[in-house]
Amino acid sequence: MKKIEAPSLEEAYNKASIEFGCSITELTYEIVQYPTAGMLGLFKKNAIIVAIKKSGETQAQIIEYTQSVKKETAILNDKESIETIETEEKIVEKRIEPKEIIENVKEKDVVVDSFFDNVKKETPIVQAPKKEEFVKANTKGSSNFGDDRDEPRNKQMAIEIENQIKFLMSKSCFSIDTIEVDVFNSIAHIFIDGEDAALLIGKEGYRYNALSYMFFNWINPKYNLYVKLEIAEFVQSQQEMIKSYLQPFIESVKVDGKGKTKPLDGILVQIALEQLRTQFPNKYVAIKTGKDGKKFVIVNNFLTKLNG
Repeated sequence: MKKIEAPSLEEAYNKASIEFGCSITELTYEIVQYPTAGMLGLFKKNAIIVAIKKSGETQAQIIEYTQSVKKETAILNDKESIETIETEEKIVEKRIEPKEIIENVKEKDVVVDSFFDNVKKETPIVQAPKKEEFVKANTKGSSNFGDDRDEPRNKQMAIEIENQIKFLMSKSCFSIDTIEVDVFNSIAHIFIDGEDAALLIGKEGYRYNALSYMFFNWINPKYNLYVKLEIAEFVQSQQEMIKSYLQPFIESVKVDGKGKTKPLDGILVQIALEQLRTQFPNKYVAIKTGKDGKKFVIVNNFLTKLNG
């Protein structure tokens, strides 16, 4: 087995196949480290995998070697990670003046309580369509699913959601200068950008996941809409990363007819689902949850009933 390092997962897979003189589908591999672009050109990390041919060492040996490589990689990255967190904290602390800290303490509960009510004074509330109306509206255009963002109801919902998010961000310590919301095809498309976009995303996307979850639990019950959140180009970069990760998996499914991804966190499992459904429109593709609570995507053939 060998440790392979490359700028991207795709390059790592190709490098491994060359090293072992076989196709990607003949490899067994474990991902030790995902590639990251870093922030402002700093802290960039390469993809690292441990790979062998399927006829090589046992799975136990692979896991043992992978763990040792992970420990080695973690030690090398530890100093860098600490510096990243310290830099993040310093940037946030530097931006908050003493007056702002006092005001934020006083307003802490007020901001949370008034977030959903603030814009009611400024714009008329758009009632969420009743279930019957919602189904009827979506059924009507199902044969020609187009862009309906210019409908008055969608425009009003977009304005109201955008204003409330602007209000929320104005009370935060993040420097955000762009907030845009479009509502179409029963989805609220939210775009956020600014000087602190990287901080708003958070290390490994943990703030992005929390914000996306909060927006969905507010917008879905109130407006009957799904949510697609993009901060800077975070989702786009995750889509590219998952595309590279799924390359050998897709080849394996084409050969075996079915497959199961490794556990994926947060938005990654949803991106993988969308890409695999596009790749395999005639197969059953779904998200499943394991006993440990981790989510993964399965691809299989549709079950067919036997006559008689």
